[in-house]
Amino acid sequence: MQLAAIIVSLVLTAVGVALLARAVGQFVRYFRLGQPVPAGTRTDNPYQRSVTLVREFLGHTRMNRWGVVGVAHWFVAIGFLTLPPTIVNAYGQLFQADWTLPILGGFLPYEMYIEFIGAMTTLGIAALIVIRLLSLPSRPGRKSRFAGSKMGQAYFVEYVILTIGLAIYVLRGLEGAIHQVDHYEAAYFASYPLVLAFDGLSVTALQNLVYLFAMIKLGTTMVWMITVSLNINMGVAWHRFLAFPNIWFKRDATGGTALGALQPMTSGGEPIDFADPGEDDVFGVSQVEQFSWKGLLDFSTCTECGRCQSQCPAWNTGKPLSPKLLIMSLRDHAHAKAPYLLAGGGKTAEGEERGTEEQLATVPAAALAEAERPLIGTAEENGVIDPDVLWSCTTCGACVEQCPVDIEHVDHIVDMRRYQVMIESSFPSEAGTMLKNLEKKGNPWGLAKKQRLEWLKEVDFEVPVVGRDIEDLTEVDYLYWVGCAGALEDRAKKTTKAFAELLHMAGVKFAIMGGDEKCTGDSARRLGNEPLFQELGMENVMSLNTAFGEELDDDGKVTPQTRKPKSAKRIVATCPHCLNTLGNEYPQLGGDYEVIHHTQLLQHLVDEGRLTPVTPVEGIITYHDPCYLGRHNKIYTPPREIIGKVPGIRNEEMHRHKERGFCCGAGGARMWMEERIGKRVNNERVDEALSLNPDIVSTACPFCLVMLTDSVNGKKNDGTAKESVQVVDVAQLLLESVRTPVDPDGAAADGEPRPEPVK
Repeated sequence: MQLAAIIVSLVLTAVGVALLARAVGQFVRYFRLGQPVPAGTRTDNPYQRSVTLVREFLGHTRMNRWGVVGVAHWFVAIGFLTLPPTIVNAYGQLFQADWTLPILGGFLPYEMYIEFIGAMTTLGIAALIVIRLLSLPSRPGRKSRFAGSKMGQAYFVEYVILTIGLAIYVLRGLEGAIHQVDHYEAAYFASYPLVLAFDGLSVTALQNLVYLFAMIKLGTTMVWMITVSLNINMGVAWHRFLAFPNIWFKRDATGGTALGALQPMTSGGEPIDFADPGEDDVFGVSQVEQFSWKGLLDFSTCTECGRCQSQCPAWNTGKPLSPKLLIMSLRDHAHAKAPYLLAGGGKTAEGEERGTEEQLATVPAAALAEAERPLIGTAEENGVIDPDVLWSCTTCGACVEQCPVDIEHVDHIVDMRRYQVMIESSFPSEAGTMLKNLEKKGNPWGLAKKQRLEWLKEVDFEVPVVGRDIEDLTEVDYLYWVGCAGALEDRAKKTTKAFAELLHMAGVKFAIMGGDEKCTGDSARRLGNEPLFQELGMENVMSLNTAFGEELDDDGKVTPQTRKPKSAKRIVATCPHCLNTLGNEYPQLGGDYEVIHHTQLLQHLVDEGRLTPVTPVEGIITYHDPCYLGRHNKIYTPPREIIGKVPGIRNEEMHRHKERGFCCGAGGARMWMEERIGKRVNNERVDEALSLNPDIVSTACPFCLVMLTDSVNGKKNDGTAKESVQVVDVAQLLLESVRTPVDPDGAAADGEPRPEPVK
């Protein structure tokens, strides 16, 4: 028994270690196929990155949002990292059944730790197996987050961990028996029942059982190592190694998600100068090797857990996009194509083959076939990613928010969109109208710029305009960036007027731009038209810098010597997309401003007592979190606090809210595209809202306001929603409440006629 155990274990170990070393080398060569990233963007602040890694791992900050799953996975992960001493112990037991580790062997705290973690790891993986087994039959098809995952690989990994955990537990019992533990000891508090069960066996029997279970433990470990080394695209196994570097190299060293700003377009690790692009610049991604090395690391790190898929509004409404399946497809394609690329294969910008005939002769036929597949293409074209997958994305960020290993799905989707838009001119036709309007008129609706100020005629107080009523913004507290929707879309204009009136009532000094401002470029950028975004953005930055009274050089840029502090350039926006672009993306273009959302300012004014909600607004309200306000900018509390201060109203949260809020369907330039596949996203969201039987559905974004209103009106028409349901912005709700209360005769308390309510 001992000889067989030694031979089997050592042979498997030799094979496993050799294959693992080869696999590590393959990963290194594979990741080097990716493009470089801009210097310092993934390695800045190494201390903070290390702190973030430790915090995310030990705190399981993403996983623990899922209750039992998070706790069970924590113990499995801790066991994987801290139980390797039991492997060393098992090797010693092959040669001497009662062998123990030097120093640690017999050390009570260590023995108790092994007992506890060994038992909890075993229970943890058993819980995860049960959850997986119950998930598929109880939530069939798209409803299961495991739909599309490679279940055979997952079960293999889970049963390996279970087998090893049970082997550790049995070996602990055998160790107690062979060391003649004849009464309860803390060192064997978990395995003591097995110690008793083995009591009475002969020494020879105990030794043979030790040899057997040491071989089972080591053999199972090495079979796992051999299997995963031969399958380096086996994300469900490799994530336990790759998650650590993927988290360390994440975009934000302090731990924030890869949301908010999109990254500038780069080629060869350098930002592209669209005014004078280089001859060899690559625009977007059309081949998998054009992703950065971080992108390739992302793909390999995916553990196929399906959290992203379960939260994706596209997937939940019958669209072909699943963030998980997208990443899996890119991973499998990249690994299958890697032998071709490593042999020197690849296409030049002119479409010519780089590799020589001699080099490509060594490439397996499967890799050559994979290399011929277009990255973006229909099923008939044998494409890796279907175009409908790309255009289904609303860039809501739910996938990035939920991913436990910090995969940056949105960045990768936009990179592929960029190539389709800029090089192939291939995108939904309706979006082309929006782009033309932006190019010619500076707004998505294609309206004349003079109409940006038309809403001023509908308010009975003065709103200063920069360049007309005031010279620059040094005379006011805030620039109110009205935005295209707020100035031009009828429903959003109600929010604009309500917010402006509230600022006027609170005595806040503010001004607006004079109508020459352009769209911030949010939709253009997320559609993939980076040059148009930069053109619009740079014009706006120049206008804003001038409005804030900064001195500009000949190129229209602020000189370092005259740059004002960020706190002196305060902007408030009612549109979360404008907020995100102005505050998070314009710094890339030379515009550094302090940008807040109107709900943040309104909450501050209410807290200061400058606005006092007094008039009750009766009924039930439910608040919808705009994705670009919530997930992208972490602003969840101010709108809810404002609602909470309004007397008479009762707030009911939808099932999906805050970090798990469901998209309205307008983000990622989807506002301008038809929704032809599956259920409309806004209808799905409104169905959830109406299930609470509310009187008011509230939000804090003009895009959301339009999408939710359209859906509610449609449901009123077909009789599935009551006629009294309103969709309003938080500012409209607050204005309704801060207006002077009325007496029973219908007059205001001060004797003046009651103002008309904002609807």
